[in-house]
Amino acid sequence: MPTTRTPVSKLLLFGATGDLAQRMLLPSLYGLHADHLLPEGLTITGTARSEHDDASYREFAKAALDEFLPEDRKDANAVQSFLERIGYQALDATDIAHYQDLAAKVGDVAGGLAIFLSTAPSLFEPVIKGLDSAGLAGPTVRIGLEKPLGYDLESSRTINDTVATAFPEERTFRIDHYLGKETVQNILALRFGNSFFEPVWNARGIDNVQITIAETVGLEDRAGYYETAGALRDMVTNHMLQLLALVAMEPPARFDGTAIRDEKAKVFRSLRQMRSEDVPNLTVTGQYGEGAVSGEIVKSYADELGKPSTTETFVAIKAHVDNWRWQGVPFYLRTGKRMATRRSEIAIQFKPVPHSMFAGRGGTLQPNVLVIRLQPEEYVQLLVMAKEPGLDRDGIRLREVPLNLSMDSAFAGSRRRIAYERLLLDLIEGDPTLFVRRDEVEAQWEWTDAIRAGWEAGAVKPKSYPSGSWGPSAAVALSERDGVTWQDD
Repeated sequence: MPTTRTPVSKLLLFGATGDLAQRMLLPSLYGLHADHLLPEGLTITGTARSEHDDASYREFAKAALDEFLPEDRKDANAVQSFLERIGYQALDATDIAHYQDLAAKVGDVAGGLAIFLSTAPSLFEPVIKGLDSAGLAGPTVRIGLEKPLGYDLESSRTINDTVATAFPEERTFRIDHYLGKETVQNILALRFGNSFFEPVWNARGIDNVQITIAETVGLEDRAGYYETAGALRDMVTNHMLQLLALVAMEPPARFDGTAIRDEKAKVFRSLRQMRSEDVPNLTVTGQYGEGAVSGEIVKSYADELGKPSTTETFVAIKAHVDNWRWQGVPFYLRTGKRMATRRSEIAIQFKPVPHSMFAGRGGTLQPNVLVIRLQPEEYVQLLVMAKEPGLDRDGIRLREVPLNLSMDSAFAGSRRRIAYERLLLDLIEGDPTLFVRRDEVEAQWEWTDAIRAGWEAGAVKPKSYPSGSWGPSAAVALSERDGVTWQDD
């Protein structure tokens, strides 16, 4: 029976003809196959509503690999042997009778089955019932759940309760693809693999933490989803709070799914719940208007949508973690669409030196800042003060300079993997460390639901901001009234 760290012999992909499968899942599985990381003999069954047989789906998968694989990863022999692993079974997810055909196609699951479920929330109940009825939810089966998992605490609990009728927590793997990013995992390596960070990684050493996820894109093809979600549900409840937890968590006893997720859950329970009357002072919402991004004139959100809307495409939040380590340290979160540049990063600003002997002679000392850039580049940068070269009759001249650790340069011989490669491999092998536990999910929803309740109570409407900017001016005021400037360089 597969348990934690036990590889399975079969993989079942729901949504196998969708955009996620074409762009991410199939290229990721191919990458694992080409590098001989998949278990020998592992079979992959795709399923979706679209009508395909094995041969036509293999052609579909090959076309996806042709389009989305980097050129240096394309190998005709590896592609062919990968396609031989793949089969397909069409499925009407709402018709329970169809699941018997799916089970027959998958075959014996005694050697273990991993299911990757990417489907609309409305289909969770029929899919789980169908899998259970067809014998595809037994003790040898684990399931990976792609978001969105609800739109608030109540709907999330409903989905989790539904999943739990067939899959206990130890066989449920909730996916947040940010946790599969190399640089996100490097947060743990930086903090707990080096001796010099942890002594100052607290309220005595750190002034503030900033987490930014900025996108230059607009709605693209996600209008139906995004209009009901908005920036708070889409980015904060998932990715940003997970990043906050990795920065703020206490040192786990060991690198495993229980210890790490226990410490993250403690952070979520320590997040200060916002009262409705405080929400307007601790949050800023915005919606992009017309503007220019990368030199291209773009429409407003309402024009792209084709109707007026009060959905936020930008949100900035001042958060606090009420525990001994972080008391008094603000965590500033900021995310938005149609921003000035594409960027995902964590900036940790340390407190200034308690006394400067250079005052009046060497320029102004700047506090040290640790920048962990997740995308588009991946690097770790520490901003420090250093002496400018030269003869200094009037006192030495100091300047802020970066110490850089570029992932591409430092690990030039290693191929950079996309997040889903890591997560799919961990799902197949049964390692839950980089997946999200139910208590984490529900604590995240509880916190962001309080913010949305405050917006509704105060009739808060998003402020317009020009596309190609850093959001509404109120977001600048949110931090600058505390004497903090956003890291926008």
